[in-house]
Amino acid sequence: MMPVRRRLAVVFQALLRPSLTRRLLLAQMALLALLWLVSAALIIFDGVNEHSMLKDNGVFDAVLTVAQNMDDRPERRTASLAAIDRAISEDSGAEDSRIVPAIVLTRAGQEIYRSPTAPRGVRNTRLDVIEAFVVDGVRWRARTRQSPDGSVRMMFIAPGDWKNVALTVNSRSFYLMPILVSIPFLIPPAWLSIRLALRPWNRVAQEVASRGPQDLAPLTFRPRHRELGAMVDSIDALMRRVDEASRRERAFIADAAHELRTPLAALRINVEALRAHAEDPGQRQLLAGIVSANARAARLVGQLLNLMRSEATGANAARDETVALELGELLQERMAALACLATAGGVELDLAAAQPVHIRGRREALTSLLDNLLDNAIKYSPAGATVMVTLANAEGMARLTVADAGPGIAPAWRERVFDRFFRAPDQAHSGSGLGLAIAHAVVAQHGGTIVLGEAGQGGLLVTVRLPLA
Repeated sequence: MMPVRRRLAVVFQALLRPSLTRRLLLAQMALLALLWLVSAALIIFDGVNEHSMLKDNGVFDAVLTVAQNMDDRPERRTASLAAIDRAISEDSGAEDSRIVPAIVLTRAGQEIYRSPTAPRGVRNTRLDVIEAFVVDGVRWRARTRQSPDGSVRMMFIAPGDWKNVALTVNSRSFYLMPILVSIPFLIPPAWLSIRLALRPWNRVAQEVASRGPQDLAPLTFRPRHRELGAMVDSIDALMRRVDEASRRERAFIADAAHELRTPLAALRINVEALRAHAEDPGQRQLLAGIVSANARAARLVGQLLNLMRSEATGANAARDETVALELGELLQERMAALACLATAGGVELDLAAAQPVHIRGRREALTSLLDNLLDNAIKYSPAGATVMVTLANAEGMARLTVADAGPGIAPAWRERVFDRFFRAPDQAHSGSGLGLAIAHAVVAQHGGTIVLGEAGQGGLLVTVRLPLA
């Protein structure tokens, strides 16, 4: 079980990692907040310019009716108007009692009721028209109406400053509360809609991730979406350019290697003829060195040709050319072919194969794989050593191991040595750096793996796994 602290660290890292889904979700939430902010601004703007109660004739009619009907009972009239005034103040929701809406009633020019918070100095000059006033630095709006008989007038005074209106709107939870309430219900549907919308994108990503390094064919999934279609077209165009460049590179190397074979063979024949007729021991030694260098060059040319053949075969072509074969028989055949090389170096080849191992593959490519592994093991093993080769079925795969008694390869270089022309810096024997690159290309072409390790006798252990037939 993963520790709780590490699990939390993994979750935290996942949250900090950039995510397109989270980016779109935050964009939707930000857009929602912006729209609501605009709506609140419109509410505040409307409240600043025209308070809703200033336009509500029903409030005026109710207050004027109460004032007229209770004209003969001043005390009860005052109590009724005070109750209406308190209701208006409470309904406004203003936090500051000094800037709540207020009413002022007059009869025949004499005040009969004034709200405790009504500012002095506010008086309409025109009936039934909303006018603005500034009293002690506070902006107000007022409207005055009179009773049908003209005996009673009512002036309604409302705050006209946008800050006061905004505080009122916020105090009544018109702004923050809807957002806080709606977010928990909006995030899951928004997340689900984004995930569904990104399904074609994920499908393209999965197909690209499933491709091997040699599979440069156009993507099979053709999205109908305009934006995603442009990306798929760009990927296909990139694959075509990479495929063309790779083909040109392979063709150039293959042609150059093929053309070099003839002059190298002619050079070897001529040098060997000269060495056979040379009488001076020094000349014979020099010519022997030329023959040895010629052999190394010819081997390099052959490895280049094998490498180009291995890399030139795509996944589909590889499946078409595969044949069923018994890997143990092919291994015995290649060990017999290289026995003379092992005898010349004083190295013994030993094979342990308990049962037949059947696979499907390209015989020519597998021959190149075995030759390179065995040749390297023989070359780097000292005289008197044994190269141990084992072949078995293991976990549904064919497992081939080649263990030598050479200097081995340091763990820091065991991945780099699969690169073309790379050789570990501590190697004493000469080489081209192509043998393991060819082996890696062949194994990858057959859907297998190749791993380098340390043999029991201190040398290099090469483990190859290939799918069974």
